[in-house]
Amino acid sequence: MRLHLHTTPNTTQIPFNYQQKLTGVLHKWLGENNEEHGEISLYSFSWLQNTQVEKDGLTCPKGSKWFISFHDTQKLKFILASIRANSEMFCGMFVDEVTIEETPDLSNRELFFLGSPILIKRHIEEKVIEYGFDNPLSGKLLEDTLKTKMQKAGIQDDGTLHIEFDLSYSKKKKKLVWYEGISNKANMCPVIIHSSNELKQFAWNVGLGNSTGIGFGSIY
Repeated sequence: MRLHLHTTPNTTQIPFNYQQKLTGVLHKWLGENNEEHGEISLYSFSWLQNTQVEKDGLTCPKGSKWFISFHDTQKLKFILASIRANSEMFCGMFVDEVTIEETPDLSNRELFFLGSPILIKRHIEEKVIEYGFDNPLSGKLLEDTLKTKMQKAGIQDDGTLHIEFDLSYSKKKKKLVWYEGISNKANMCPVIIHSSNELKQFAWNVGLGNSTGIGFGSIY
């Protein structure tokens, strides 16, 4: 299930690295001591859309849009109630419209676009290794991470899952994203998911790759 949020225009400039602010807003709506902190994230959320680049940051004079998706619909309903009680975000923006989208039938879809960059990383011998769309291991690592989330959600692996980046996409690129002072090399490239409808729906909600709980890996 997905909430599409529309915001009022910002009144102060939005910093380029606003991702932490989005994460903070989401956890405010989930509640200060919510159980999602530090856990495997069965949710994802996009970055802001309809922004304009200025010299030292971003602006959205006509308001912005972003979406939040959860596997657990009850938590999304809790967020909706929290937004109605306090719709303030940051930089003077408030949520002024919310649209609910039920998880769609994805039986006939394989290509998915990104609402936020996909981060793939592993800790190997005390080192953090990040993987790009051009690494032949990347698709398998995306599958492994999604399967870990499936186990937490109680979804059985039906053996159909296969994920790969769409390397034919002409605008694919790697993007350096800073979060709490740490640099992350993420991927801006659509993905192709071969699987049953149930697993594609699950990925549509929980996102792909690492750190979906802080705004990476949302798809649409």
